[in-house]
Amino acid sequence: MAPLKLAIVGGGPSAFYVASRLLSLLPESSSRASHLKIHMYDRLWAPYGLVRYGVAPDHPEVKNCTHKFAEAAADPRLRFFGNVNIGTPAPISHTLPLSLSALFPYYTHVLFSTGCTVPVLHPALPPSEFCVPALSLVHWYTQHPSRPAPPPLERISHVTVIGQGNVSLDVARMLLTPPSVLARYDVPQPVLDVLSRSNVQHVSIVGRRGPFQAAFTTKELRKMMNLPDASMVPLDPALLAAPENLTRQQSRTLQLLQKGSKNKPGTTKKTWSLDFFRSPTGLTTPTSASGSSRARLTLGHTMLDADSRAVPTGESSTLETDLVVTSLGHRSEPSAPFYDPALNHLRTVSGRVVNSDGRIVRNVYASGWAAMGARGVLASTMMDAYAVADTILQDHFPNENVHTTAISESEAEAGAAAAADTVEILPKEVDGDAIPPEVEAGWREGRVTDFEDWKAVDAEEVRRGEAMGKERERMVWEEAREFLARVRPRNA
Repeated sequence: MAPLKLAIVGGGPSAFYVASRLLSLLPESSSRASHLKIHMYDRLWAPYGLVRYGVAPDHPEVKNCTHKFAEAAADPRLRFFGNVNIGTPAPISHTLPLSLSALFPYYTHVLFSTGCTVPVLHPALPPSEFCVPALSLVHWYTQHPSRPAPPPLERISHVTVIGQGNVSLDVARMLLTPPSVLARYDVPQPVLDVLSRSNVQHVSIVGRRGPFQAAFTTKELRKMMNLPDASMVPLDPALLAAPENLTRQQSRTLQLLQKGSKNKPGTTKKTWSLDFFRSPTGLTTPTSASGSSRARLTLGHTMLDADSRAVPTGESSTLETDLVVTSLGHRSEPSAPFYDPALNHLRTVSGRVVNSDGRIVRNVYASGWAAMGARGVLASTMMDAYAVADTILQDHFPNENVHTTAISESEAEAGAAAAADTVEILPKEVDGDAIPPEVEAGWREGRVTDFEDWKAVDAEEVRRGEAMGKERERMVWEEAREFLARVRPRNA
C-alpha cells in the first residue's frame, strides 16, 4: 500500500481539523494506520493560529476547540514543527526559513492551510501613524510574534473603525472595556499596561451600508451593548425602519439596536456609535499650520440601490479623529504558491490545488481561508477541513470507501479530472519519518519547536496566569525559548 505522508503548511484551526479528521478515519487500530504520517509546519512558534492570535481575549469559549487539536497532536503519527516559515517572505525575524524545494522531496502529499494573513487596505486610506489595519491592533493585544508597535492610546481620545464586521466590534470593545475587566482574561500584562493609560473616549464604527446589511453577529453586538463603562450614541429612528422579510439575525439585530445599550446615553464618560451609510473618501493628516492634532476623515454619504449595493449620494461630511482603524477583510499572501490575484486566495477545485494553467497539482491541497478566502467562522472552517480530508483519502484510496461524507456530482467530476489531467511535483515514495535537515538542525538548536514544547509553555503560561488571577500570562518568543532551554534541553 502506498504511503500517505502529508506536510501541512500552517498550524491553525483548518490544519488541525484536517489532521484530526485523517487520523480519525485511519485510526491506529486500522490496517492502514501505519501508512499515514502527518508533519505540520507553522511559522508561529506556538500552534493554533487565529485561535491564539486572533480570537478576542474576552471570548475564551471560542478557544475550546484546542482540546480537540491537542487530542490529535497526541497521536504519534502527527508531529508539529513551529517557528518554520515555508515558501513566502518571513514577516517574523526569528523564524527558520525553508523553501518549498527543500520541503517537497520529503512528502507524498502537501496541504496548504496558510489562511489569509494580509489585511485588505482601503484605497483612500494609506497606512500612516493616523491609519492602521485592525490586524495590527489584534496582533498587538494578542502578543503576536510579528510584534506590531502598541498604539499611543494615552494621546488618543477618538478612534474611527472602518468596517462593521466582528473584528471591528472586537477592536472597539477592547478599547472601551475597563482594563480591570480584561485583566481576568488572556490579555498580556504589557497590553493591560497600555490600556490602563488609554485616553480613548469614543469609538465610531463606520459602515457603507445600513444596519440590516452589517456583517457583525448578534452575539458581538450584544457584547457591545453590555459594555460596563460605555454607552451607544442613539441611532436615528429612520435607520431602523424594518424592510419586509427580515432574517432571524436581522430581527435580533433590530431589537438590540432599538433597545440600545445597557447604559443610557449621557450616563457614561465613554461612548461609541454605529455610523451607517458612510464610506471614506480621504484622510487629511494634521500639519503644524492646521492648528489641530487630529486627522480629518472625509466620509462620502451612501444609500442602497435596488441590489442593496452602497452607492454615493453626492453628499459628504468630515469627522475629526485621532486614529483610523481599517477592518475590511484579509487575503492570502500574494507571494504564496498557487495564489490567484483575482480570488485573493489559492486556486482550488474541491480542495485540490490548481496551477496557473488550470491543471490540478497531484496530491497538493488547500483548506480553510487559504482555499476559500477570509470568511466564515470556526464551524464552517471545520466542515471545509473535513471535506478536504475526505478528498485526500478519496484520491489516495480511489477504489475504497474510506470517506464518510457524501460526495456530490461536481466533486466526483473533480476527482475524475484529478486522475485524468494532473501535474506531478511530489515524489511517490519517501522516508516515512525523515524531515528536512534544516528543520532537524533548527529543532536541535532550540529554534524550532514541537508540540511537547508547546505543552510545557502552555502549562507554564496557565500557571503564571493563575498566580495573577487571570486565564494565562503569555510568553514572547525569547522568553519561551529561554524557558524551554531550561525545562526541555535538546541534549536530554
